[in-house]
Amino acid sequence: MSLYRNAVWFLKGLQEYTKSGYEAAAKHFASSDLEVNLSGRSFVITGANSGIGKSTAKEIARRGGTVHLVCRNKGRAEEARKDIVEQSENENVHVHVVDMSSPRQVWEFASAFSQSHSVHVLINNAGCMVNQRELTDEGLEKNFATNTLGTFILTTALIPALKKSQDPRVVTVSSGGMLVQKLDVEDLQFEKGSFDGTMAYAQNKRQQVVMTEQWAAQHKEIHFSSMHPGWADTPAVQASMPEFHAKMKNKLRTEAQGADTVVWLAVSDAAVRQPSGLFFQGQQTRSVALLALSEKAHELIPPSVHMICMFKPGPFRELGSLSGQ
Repeated sequence: MSLYRNAVWFLKGLQEYTKSGYEAAAKHFASSDLEVNLSGRSFVITGANSGIGKSTAKEIARRGGTVHLVCRNKGRAEEARKDIVEQSENENVHVHVVDMSSPRQVWEFASAFSQSHSVHVLINNAGCMVNQRELTDEGLEKNFATNTLGTFILTTALIPALKKSQDPRVVTVSSGGMLVQKLDVEDLQFEKGSFDGTMAYAQNKRQQVVMTEQWAAQHKEIHFSSMHPGWADTPAVQASMPEFHAKMKNKLRTEAQGADTVVWLAVSDAAVRQPSGLFFQGQQTRSVALLALSEKAHELIPPSVHMICMFKPGPFRELGSLSGQ
């Protein structure tokens, strides 16, 4: 990332991604967009035990939706479920324990879930920023395994179930940090050069935006979107970016403010009137370019599909065709 690109992005962030940026954008929100009854609709939310994921789950449960919390830690997930049920007075909140960095676990969950549940909306919220290069038990770089591959596998595996539902949607929580990264399909697992966790995360978030665009082109029956929640004060930010959090904490958005556009994309009629595949911030579409981008976006899905073929069980072997392979 060049110093110039970094400076342009940070100035943009101070204006748009902070609490004051949210307050400026919120002046144009239509509160009626979120006055919906979600009874009978099923929502799968990854990384839902805290932060933006939990806040999203709470707002959906308050509107009567059935919520499936997909979390790595069972204890924290059960605590989150209890809190969501108490605040929403909605008992239809369920916990599923899945490590999104494990392709095998994601495939197995998707297979079992598809057989026993319907899904109307998938919200890809789970993510991580590991600042030292770390491999999973399956030999994958952890940021890529969680943020990109886990998201790709879960979405791909649930597409058949989504297509059986009315008004199906997939919302992926990306980040404005992706604007500092051109897409790089040559080093998906960051094996070349020195490792920078922040830039790995930003590259993963760029990959999520590209995948969203490609899914939208391939699966017209489903409304796909990606979004930036702004700079929000969440446990993940505190843990992975302590210096940034310490300097910016008085300017950061609340978790609810960070989740606002996620909820809007997941439940409002206004959201699906927008074309599928776009990137959103503050309930509005935004450009995915800060300065200039790579033209290799079409090259991302093929290596991802090739990689997951090593992990998917028999029932999903035909899914390569769903991704254009």
